[in-house]
Amino acid sequence: MELSSNPIPGPPGGAGATVITVNAARIDASVAIQFKDAMRGLTAGGAGDVILDLSQVSFVDSSGLGAIVGAMKALEADRNMHLAGLTADVDKVFRLTRMDTVFAIHAHASDARAQLAG
Repeated sequence: MELSSNPIPGPPGGAGATVITVNAARIDASVAIQFKDAMRGLTAGGAGDVILDLSQVSFVDSSGLGAIVGAMKALEADRNMHLAGLTADVDKVFRLTRMDTVFAIHAHASDARAQLAG
């Protein structure tokens, strides 16, 4: 599972954020554990919110959804995970499972960055 991370500095004294882009077409049972481990490695000990860019992901199954939720729960209590760039099929999974009420969902990672910047 290939993920890339791009830290975004915050205002002076602020925590900023981190954009993590999933560079894969699927988050499913075959990569769910790898995904969660990679997310933990990229977010552990960090500060600020996480923006998970899913714009390249066209399929998420229940294992993938569980891995995304698990990655969110692994964040420190003062950090939030935002989702961005959901394709139509991935967006449908989040809405059908009501996970759209758990995550802040943005059309693009840039929208999430702008909202976090204030």
